[in-house]
Amino acid sequence: MLPLALLLLGALAALWVWGVPLLRQSKLHLPPRVPGFLHQFRPNLPNHLLRLAQAHGPLYRIHFGNQAKLVSLGGKDLSLGNYSPAWKDLKKLTRSALLFGMRNKMEPLVWQLTHQLCEVRGGSPARPPEESTLQDLYDCITELVPLWASPSISILDVFPFLRVRGPPRWGVGGWARRGARPSTWGLHETQAAGVVRDLMDYMLRELREKSGVWDVTEENLHMVLLDLVIGGTETTAATLTWVVLYLLHHPEIHRRLQEELDQELGPGRVSGSDPPASPLPYKDRERLPLLNATISEVLRLRPVVALGLPHRTLKDSSLGGFDIPGDTIVIPNLYGAHHDAAVWDQPFAFRPDRFLNPKSQQPLTFGCGARVCLGEIPARLEIFLILTQLLHRFTFSPVPPSAAAAAAALPSLVPDFGILVKAQPFRVHLLPREGGRRAAA
Repeated sequence: MLPLALLLLGALAALWVWGVPLLRQSKLHLPPRVPGFLHQFRPNLPNHLLRLAQAHGPLYRIHFGNQAKLVSLGGKDLSLGNYSPAWKDLKKLTRSALLFGMRNKMEPLVWQLTHQLCEVRGGSPARPPEESTLQDLYDCITELVPLWASPSISILDVFPFLRVRGPPRWGVGGWARRGARPSTWGLHETQAAGVVRDLMDYMLRELREKSGVWDVTEENLHMVLLDLVIGGTETTAATLTWVVLYLLHHPEIHRRLQEELDQELGPGRVSGSDPPASPLPYKDRERLPLLNATISEVLRLRPVVALGLPHRTLKDSSLGGFDIPGDTIVIPNLYGAHHDAAVWDQPFAFRPDRFLNPKSQQPLTFGCGARVCLGEIPARLEIFLILTQLLHRFTFSPVPPSAAAAAAALPSLVPDFGILVKAQPFRVHLLPREGGRRAAA
């Protein structure tokens, strides 16, 4: 009888866990629910969610395990931490560091590093001196991003009890700690010397000079560092890769961009000494409207993070005529919103000119609301400055698949969906320009 009693007790517990919320939800006008909970295991999740939106409407519910999640198609730690006074303080401190502490230092550094990258010596780009800490951190990031997309991590949403145990090296946190500790030690040593060289030094100084003002700990700063480094490395590189790839497919846009740059900056140069500063500061970026429009179009077509950061409703709310219960996870489908035919004309076509109209809708690549990406400004700055130099000094050309091939095949535009929306690996020739024209082969 004991096993039967335990079975009945388990059934009653399940009825309480599942039945009570369902009874409450039955009285609400909820968005339509998509049956099943295996959506997150699909290899092409953003496109799948877009098809669900076309079938069920711009708002619908999916279930991961015992937790309801609301996916929004439309839409007009720091990234995932709960909304609280401490979280607001951390966001304010990070924004202050990005806007006031490092912005003036970042622009000349990005320009100088890009200039060094563009220098051609013996047919190969100049390489910066190797630094083991930087390489270790980069290796850590390249391992982290695929790990987040793996089923071994996704399944934790369906079966949360699996999070309780497991060696640190098995989870994301273990990888992050391995890559971040050496950098954190170095930052502490720098701060002790009273020298503010970077963002973390700025934030540490703020904490120590304004003790009691910020509800933030040094452990919070440790996690912010991970958020910014991981969130700002692979993402920016992926966007730059997509720009190059789309320009290979659209040489007429490539040509127009170079004409715009030649008109504003003079003929493209093959090489030269390190410039003291960018001839076109980021604050004057409106002088290159087509380049800005091209960046916006790539951010629309290939938002690097297809699904925005999840939000959680703090109380019962309503959206689009539906009741949204409190403690619901809301996931904005940025990829779906950027390919919505009700908003965009020819949503799957590469048409940068659509953004030359000042009244055009703008992409939501960096999210929206309280959890909008704080790295938007530095990311846009990097993308703009790097593309300015690359396009001004080089012409992009596809690489033939073999020496015997008569013509080069264009690389695929089909994205590789994971945590990030990345291009499939491809090779490209950077042909130096001379006097505003492509150098003779």
